[in-house]
Amino acid sequence: MSIRLGNSCLNCENLLTNKTCKIHGVKVDSNYTCDSFSMKAALKDDPNCVTCARYQGPTCANPQKAAPGMLCSHWAPQNASA
Repeated sequence: MSIRLGNSCLNCENLLTNKTCKIHGVKVDSNYTCDSFSMKAALKDDPNCVTCARYQGPTCANPQKAAPGMLCSHWAPQNASA
């Protein structure tokens, strides 16, 4: 079995907004990857709390700890480009 860096469904262009793989038609999460993995064309260069769409909002996963320069597994880019 291969170990892959960054090949998770969260970085795959086949992931739909409801966390379903459009190739396999199943629900996935950050621990999943497959041989049909296709990396998104562009990822945010500076992922941290300040560039997160959830920062200081009601959906922030860690409102007591969130601060500039920090990052958690719930980061959501404010602007995405592909």
